[in-house]
Amino acid sequence: MDQLHTPPSPSTGADRAGRRIYDLLRSQIAEGTLAAGAQVPSTRALAADLGVSRTTVTAAYEQLAAEGFLVTSVGRVARVASPLAAAPRSNAKPQRRPGTAPSLSAFGRRVAAIDMPGLAFAEPCRIDFLYGAVASRDFPALAWRRAYQAELLRHQRRLYYVAPEGDASLRRSLQGYLRRARGLACDAEQILVVHGSQQAIDLCARLLLNPGDAFVFEEPGYLMARRCFESTGAEALAIPVDAQGLDTARLPKDERARLAYVTPSHQFPLGGVLPIGRRLELLRWARTHRAWVVEDDYDGEFRYGQRPIDALQSIDTDGRVIYIGTFSKALSPQLRLGYLVLPSELVPVFRQAKRLTDRHAPVLEQRVLASLIDSGAYERHVRRTRRAHERRRAALLDAIARHLPPNATVIGAAAGLHVVLWLPFLRPQDEPALAAAARIKGVGVYPVSPLFAKPPSRMQPRPAGLILGYASLTVEEIDQGMRVLATVIAAGKPSQGKVVPGRADRL
Repeated sequence: MDQLHTPPSPSTGADRAGRRIYDLLRSQIAEGTLAAGAQVPSTRALAADLGVSRTTVTAAYEQLAAEGFLVTSVGRVARVASPLAAAPRSNAKPQRRPGTAPSLSAFGRRVAAIDMPGLAFAEPCRIDFLYGAVASRDFPALAWRRAYQAELLRHQRRLYYVAPEGDASLRRSLQGYLRRARGLACDAEQILVVHGSQQAIDLCARLLLNPGDAFVFEEPGYLMARRCFESTGAEALAIPVDAQGLDTARLPKDERARLAYVTPSHQFPLGGVLPIGRRLELLRWARTHRAWVVEDDYDGEFRYGQRPIDALQSIDTDGRVIYIGTFSKALSPQLRLGYLVLPSELVPVFRQAKRLTDRHAPVLEQRVLASLIDSGAYERHVRRTRRAHERRRAALLDAIARHLPPNATVIGAAAGLHVVLWLPFLRPQDEPALAAAARIKGVGVYPVSPLFAKPPSRMQPRPAGLILGYASLTVEEIDQGMRVLATVIAAGKPSQGKVVPGRADRL
């Protein structure tokens, strides 16, 4: 039994001793030191030899027998099982032959081929104009904690899954909130609670598009949505936007497009608001071509100087609009809660797809959010953060006017949590180098070009542009960040040689 002796160990717990015995026996079986069919010491003998309790050895033997490494029976000595049961464990990564690729489905191959920019830097900049980030200090921590504790202590007869469409309390609360805040009338049965707007977009893509279909998309537009729709094998029909949003006069006249994705209340990223004439034209197009309209209302609560624009879905009389809402901008993107308001005929299949995907969104958070909406705390929070964002927006516009060249142009400032800054004295290909130079100085800014499906051309030129999110910054940080950006621009460090700022036509 010398082969079973183990070196001294500082561990004295029975569980650790049992683990050492288990690991030792398993490795010796794998190496062939204990051959298939060989007897292993009795539990009594091994316990005495190792100076541990027989119970500890018995537990290790039982584990090895359960996993198929040993064969045991009452009244018989335990033996090593067949070699097939003794496959060795290894921490090494499996080796793949050179030139081979993993076997994927057609969908998997399309996803693998998608060109996406990397995620935001793990280490944030000292001053980061990252769009989609909100200030942690704005989160209603006290109200959330009170509601969360109350819900956590509420007695439940049992803990089990809920319906895939989401908790009934949140759907009822959303029904009232959407009527008050977005002019949207719906039944609670039409609401499906999801993991943020991205899951809502994914469900729309997989349930409404086939390979070879086409979909209308804003140019420029939300890249994650475009890639999600493209992953189905559908083709993007990029329709340009102007100061009023999607140019509906350029919608396709044939039957190719099965779906149109739009951001009518605050076009992403350029900020236009789709006027009533174009809204009606879009709805007529959807009715005529039996197409769906996916309305992404990603930051509809935040409009400055006037009340928020009513949702497109509020004037849809044909049941062609799918409305997407989210709590990422008003509360936190880390919460991962959003919702769909579906035409009645789509409710069953979307519920089924949600159930197959992940059962349902987290229930406790849904009930906490329903409590905040019902008490009025959520809407008070939205009004408070809207005022805070308005101060940050004003600070950004003032800092741009004071520090940047006079022909720098800002658009999309009437609503939302970001603006687009056009720099007519730079070219689109200069954006990455400009952003990299700013990052070296501790300021994060983000190029707008990745949001365009088509590169600029001589017929349709455009200057360099940056997306500047301001919701997570203080007024002081905003001013300091624009000072730094001004020095980077003045230094002229784009990739294609030195660029000297100069005047150019505004867009």
